[in-house]
Amino acid sequence: MTRSAPDDRSATPRRQHLPLRPLWLCRVCAAPWPCPVARLTLRQEYAHDRIALSIYLCAVLHDAAADLYRLNPHDGPDPAALYSRFLAWAAPRGDPQVRGGSSGAGRGPRRAGSH
Repeated sequence: MTRSAPDDRSATPRRQHLPLRPLWLCRVCAAPWPCPVARLTLRQEYAHDRIALSIYLCAVLHDAAADLYRLNPHDGPDPAALYSRFLAWAAPRGDPQVRGGSSGAGRGPRRAGSH
């Protein structure tokens, strides 16, 4: 019988941190989804297309809001909390392309006489 090397942990399948609907809890760690591991995984998966990540998270937020409201229609989900949970963490930070970099996108209106 041979032993595998201690660094050969990649052979063991890891469970994906996916949402358990309609509760929107992580199937693995039971934290509100997207849990920290799911966030890291999503950032890696969408590393080269942050816009697609935002679009995906908007769709997921829509589904989560509907499910959570159905479960508790009297108190319903707090929109600000849902935004923080599903979208705010994915916003790019310090990316000049997103914040108005060389294209001028995102800048305020020009004043008369300024160049």
